[in-house]
Amino acid sequence: MTQTAHLTVEGMSCEGCAKRLREALEGVDGVSAVAVVLDGGQVAVAYDPAVITVAGLREAVEETGFDAVP
Repeated sequence: MTQTAHLTVEGMSCEGCAKRLREALEGVDGVSAVAVVLDGGQVAVAYDPAVITVAGLREAVEETGFDAVP
């Protein structure tokens, strides 16, 4: 069963940042789709909660160098 997490991400300033974040999240086990909206720093992540949690998604964002806002 797939769920969607909507995250607010700070620190993205260009399309390159958005692409880097999208590619990093797409590489996380359990993630099936990622949509990044640079304006406003919004990220929607379709994921399998049996494989990864929202906290794990936030950690992946932070490991990429951005801040995931609760």
